[in-house]
Amino acid sequence: MPFPLTVEQKQTAFWLAVWAAFFFLLVTLGPVLTPFLAAAIFAYALNPGVDRLDRIRLGRRLSMPRALSVLIVVTLFFSAITALVLIVVPVLQKEIPLLQAQIPAFLAKANDLLAPKLRDLGLNVRLDSAGIKQLASEQLAASGDAIWAAVLNSARVGGTAVLGWLAAVVLVPVVLFYLLLDWHAMLARIANCVPRRYIAATMGMANEVDTLLAQYLRGQLLVMVVLAIYYSVALAIAGFDVALPVGIITGLLVFIPYLGFGLGLVLALISAVLQFADFSGLIAVAVIYGFGQVLEGFFLTPRLVGERIGLNPLAVIFALLAFGQLFGFVGVLLALPASAVLMVAFKHLRRHYLSSSFYNA
Repeated sequence: MPFPLTVEQKQTAFWLAVWAAFFFLLVTLGPVLTPFLAAAIFAYALNPGVDRLDRIRLGRRLSMPRALSVLIVVTLFFSAITALVLIVVPVLQKEIPLLQAQIPAFLAKANDLLAPKLRDLGLNVRLDSAGIKQLASEQLAASGDAIWAAVLNSARVGGTAVLGWLAAVVLVPVVLFYLLLDWHAMLARIANCVPRRYIAATMGMANEVDTLLAQYLRGQLLVMVVLAIYYSVALAIAGFDVALPVGIITGLLVFIPYLGFGLGLVLALISAVLQFADFSGLIAVAVIYGFGQVLEGFFLTPRLVGERIGLNPLAVIFALLAFGQLFGFVGVLLALPASAVLMVAFKHLRRHYLSSSFYNA
């Protein structure tokens, strides 16, 4: 005969079911919540700046209004993003037309260098512009229907993605403004939802997580600055005309895994093709960016980010791979801060386990 549940146990089961349903709803609404999640991350990072402006006195009894502080910080933040875009776009506008003019000559060089070696291996392939056009024409003729179906499907998916991105671009600044405006009141309301018996432990864990994430942000900022200086100086020593903008772009976008490095690498390769008559520019790019990846992956990120949040280098590498496998690109982006949060939870769970009767009996 089962034991009857007490009133407290029934209440616990009910509220656990409510919270489980709430989290299931959040998972179901994942695509809709993406702009709100991005705005919440930005709000957490920018709130200390808003708080500092709040403490500025405009007179003996008058301080800066919170709304004005939020407006200043949000404006500066998106102005910095706009400035970064304005650095990238002129470089692309300058290099892409030049690249289009240089591609035939570059392909002819590649054909003269590689085609004889490929023929020795039994591959009769032309790598110049005429050969590539012929190969493309043959492929299009062989699989035209399949290609058109793929193009139409990509257009549909791409159009939906573009609309989603446009909605996010419009929505994120608005959500960010209101989150920063109501940040402390919102945190107080969340704290009031925690059962009173757990409030002390919960607030202690929240303070630990906040300290770790602050250390993470400082470490990541330091990595970005070091890499921006490294790529700018290394490309300048190699003789690249666009060393400064390409180096800054690569360094500052490194917090987005693969995107910052990939964009900087593409710009550097384009510059090498345009500026150098031989393959010395491409070799220089391979050496500079190869060493930069080694420097970032095995020294800067583990030392400046991993050690600040208490993760050893192996844990940093595992976190990046595991979160990337589970959640894709967003998982890679949030791997280290999420690992810091999980580490705090694991530390408290371990402490509770070591003091439990199950362990000590």
